[in-house]
Amino acid sequence: MHARRTILKGAGAFAVALGLGLEVKAMEEVTLYGLIGQMLAQPGQRDALLAILAEGTADMPGCLSYVIAEDREDEDALWITEIWESEESHAASLQLPAVQDAIARGRPLIAGFGHRFETTPVAGYPGS
Repeated sequence: MHARRTILKGAGAFAVALGLGLEVKAMEEVTLYGLIGQMLAQPGQRDALLAILAEGTADMPGCLSYVIAEDREDEDALWITEIWESEESHAASLQLPAVQDAIARGRPLIAGFGHRFETTPVAGYPGS
């Protein structure tokens, strides 16, 4: 059961159904979506890139956690760790005006990308 987060949907309908003795499926399995990626800034531009990323990702529906971290060994690298309600909510976020703006402003500061991992978060995130 650790591989999925279980949430209650339709609590009111569930309570009514219990009162009537009806069998209702009240729990729905939801698989979270996670990403861990390394972004490489142009030499000396990591702080500027970090600032743009932090501004453009403040309010993204479906995002449970978005952490930007400095790499301790590479002065031009950032690590971004994301937790989303679903893979679809992540994809939808890429169309948000603030995210589109951050991409446009940040693109000239990006030298490339390092490692990228997709994950299924199971514990230790906000709300878990």
